[in-house]
Amino acid sequence: MTKHALSFALLLSAIISLACAPRAMRGGAGTENPDMDRPAMSTTLDKSDIDYLVDQNLGGLYDSRFWRGEVTSNEQLPAIAIWPIENATSEHLEDQMLTLLSSMETSLVNSGEVQVIARARQAALAREIGVQQGAAYDAAQAATLGRQLGAKYFVTGKLTAVDERLQKTRRLQYSLFVQILEVETGLVKFQHETARSKALKR
Repeated sequence: MTKHALSFALLLSAIISLACAPRAMRGGAGTENPDMDRPAMSTTLDKSDIDYLVDQNLGGLYDSRFWRGEVTSNEQLPAIAIWPIENATSEHLEDQMLTLLSSMETSLVNSGEVQVIARARQAALAREIGVQQGAAYDAAQAATLGRQLGAKYFVTGKLTAVDERLQKTRRLQYSLFVQILEVETGLVKFQHETARSKALKR
């Protein structure tokens, strides 16, 4: 094989290798693939689902009589803490639950109408009294933790899912319940539910 033929064969091999290699893409606003995140890839909760569930529930909170009457009319910004949201589904959603909690925290902070107790500080105290990540709300533990944190209210909630299968189709109907509870009394000051469905056809 001549030198030129060998060079051509190597070049052709490199081109074929590049053509077959995995291609990474960047998506989202300001990229060549702005709609990359739009299609669902599975029945698991994705960022779009989490954003929807949080926006709908906290939008309901900000429009509620409780928020307008007891929170925004208060001369001092009340302190609020986020109790771990319980994952009551059969799905393994550890990363998604952390994203959900962070999104809720961000929305509350940006409302400018409450003081939000940092979850890192809250987590340290929660471990001291034995509260596990994703634990169901417990009034006695919440009262203890709330007093130590100086919180007036807790945001808590539960993520549930109804799992249905018909022939080759699976549908998961997720529901996020959000409650605001007064630490001292345990009274439910606000409650809201938002649903999101995902389906996969094989």
